[in-house]
Amino acid sequence: MEANLKKVLIVDDEPDILEIISYNLIKEGYQILTAKNGTEALEKTASFKPDLVILDIMMPKMNGVEVCRILRSKPEYNNTLIIFLTALSDESSQIKGLETGADDYVNKPISPKVLTSRVNAILRRIHKEEEGKTLRLGNMIIDPEKFMVIIDGKDVVLAKKEFELLYLLASKPGRVFLRNEILSQVWGAEVIVGDRTIDVHIRKIRQKLGIDCITTVKGVGYKFELQD
Repeated sequence: MEANLKKVLIVDDEPDILEIISYNLIKEGYQILTAKNGTEALEKTASFKPDLVILDIMMPKMNGVEVCRILRSKPEYNNTLIIFLTALSDESSQIKGLETGADDYVNKPISPKVLTSRVNAILRRIHKEEEGKTLRLGNMIIDPEKFMVIIDGKDVVLAKKEFELLYLLASKPGRVFLRNEILSQVWGAEVIVGDRTIDVHIRKIRQKLGIDCITTVKGVGYKFELQD
């Protein structure tokens, strides 16, 4: 096995689920740690520093959404990927999870093969070197090497997928990126996400940047253009 195994923290209050997910991901070569509730998840995230957290939503002591919210509020976990496990199949619950900062979600009952495929796909890109140059657009600097956005000299913290989406759009100002094109380039063909995923991430980017720079082209996609 390679020395720098990617680390996955699995959080669920059901021992059987922890066991089956752990078994399948260990076979794939991942370093695994488990937690049985939200409080324990935060403690182990601090010490284990996982690349990915697989996080059940419905848990005692602290639910998965709250755990995700806390992690996303801390800059040191900005690039930690989060996949929700949820028995809640309604769209509003899924959107709430994405708005909190999750990168993907998998519905229960869990298919080990589907979950393993999602994990492989999303982690395949976590340490991939970002290509391209630093973008300087008006009062905004987007640095893919440092994963940093600076506006008027102030750092703006974006989650990993938010940064990748912004960089894609800003790489060709004025060009309209189709929704399918965005999904393919940011999430990859092997990761299945809902139709609202892009909309949720765009909304979060707009809120964090605080400037008008992403335009919706209704029924088509999005484009980056700084407004005068």
